[in-house]
Amino acid sequence: MAASRGAAMAEVVLFPHALGVTDGVRAFARLLEDAGHTVHVRDPFDGETFDDVESGVARARELGFDAIAQRDAEAVAGLPAGLVYLGMSLGVMSAQPLAQNRPGARGAVLLYSCVPPEEFGSWPAGLRAQVHGMDDDPYFAHEGDLDAARALAAAEPSVELFVYPGSGHLFAEPGAPGHDEDAARLLTRRVLDLLDELDAGAPRGTAEA
Repeated sequence: MAASRGAAMAEVVLFPHALGVTDGVRAFARLLEDAGHTVHVRDPFDGETFDDVESGVARARELGFDAIAQRDAEAVAGLPAGLVYLGMSLGVMSAQPLAQNRPGARGAVLLYSCVPPEEFGSWPAGLRAQVHGMDDDPYFAHEGDLDAARALAAAEPSVELFVYPGSGHLFAEPGAPGHDEDAARLLTRRVLDLLDELDAGAPRGTAEA
């Protein structure tokens, strides 16, 4: 999906989580579009969606995680440079390596997941990014992603880490397990702030909210 409202300020590629391109994912994309940005939503499952993370991860394992990331990279190859790569949980496995390695990346938004950057090479100097997750999320907080995000934010002044109280995983999307309306509103505002600030100003550091 790609759409815009007037002159787009940023061009975003959104890689969804293991539930697939759900109504919640589409709603999040529309929020960015309504703010004037262009959003391309990749679909790793060709329209298939899942009711729980485990089922989606099992399907991704059948397809092959590397194969999904390769297809995503091939699809992005037809888009211009200067993209913002936004990954949601499983989608971070495509968004983060593209942000680190595809020339011209403007920024990255990593929701609910973060991988140590050395897994994909090195973090580009000055690449703006945000990482968002909850402090008791069993996936984000207890499987090493939060530690990786803290290390990345400490090492790279251009990376912001936002940690929210709670245990929800896909907390920013209505209808998703663990949705938190207040945290979702704050996350969305912060993402929109980043998109608006990419061409000016200094990164604001880290925050645990």
